[in-house]
Amino acid sequence: MLRLPDKISGFLFDLDGVVTDTAAVHAAAWKRMFDDFLSSRGLPPFRLPEDYTLYVDGKKREDGTRSFLASRGVVLPEGDVNDPPEAETVHGLGTRKNALVLALIAEGGVQVFPDAVALLKTVRAGGGRTALVSSSANAEAVLTSAGLLDLFDARIDGVVARELGLPGKPAPDMFLAGARAVGLPPAECAAFEDALAGVAAGRAGGFALVVGVDRIRDGAHGPALTGSGADVVVTDLRELVEQR
Repeated sequence: MLRLPDKISGFLFDLDGVVTDTAAVHAAAWKRMFDDFLSSRGLPPFRLPEDYTLYVDGKKREDGTRSFLASRGVVLPEGDVNDPPEAETVHGLGTRKNALVLALIAEGGVQVFPDAVALLKTVRAGGGRTALVSSSANAEAVLTSAGLLDLFDARIDGVVARELGLPGKPAPDMFLAGARAVGLPPAECAAFEDALAGVAAGRAGGFALVVGVDRIRDGAHGPALTGSGADVVVTDLRELVEQR
């Protein structure tokens, strides 16, 4: 039976696919953006879930864009964060993808995973400290829309990472910043992730527990999370709530 070690007082959560059901929205936006770009060059389309899982899930937009393009042998100028969506640069494609995400969220709203909310409320009721650690630059807006902002003591997202110069996942820096933000060492924190890059970041950071959250449930993602460094993989975070 699963247990959270008593020494854990800090709980660091990824957003998309762990707390909110927005991973599918991001995947759809990546596919639409990349398919338009690839078709203009006569290249095969973006594959779901393979390309999303391998190259972009859990990463900053520019890192995911660069990683996928490299897999297709495409190199673009970096550009900068102010590039418009029509610019054929790494940042321009990222801007295009972000505009699609915001449009899709506006159409369908933000869905929340009840098991994640249950775990957040349980650990906070027990005195635990919580931080959001997400590569998304839209994390604050998503949390506000979902009514979850008050469930987190700290937030390290794409905006904060850019301000602080933190490399994105799979580097551990964002998770380490989350631990610092709640005033705890990694050895007293657990990281919750659904992305392979995020799990690898948690493992590299030396956290007490890295929990892989398997929302895909295709028989392959769970073992992949374990292979990336998850100590335990769950399909429903209420498994942990019931053991707390």
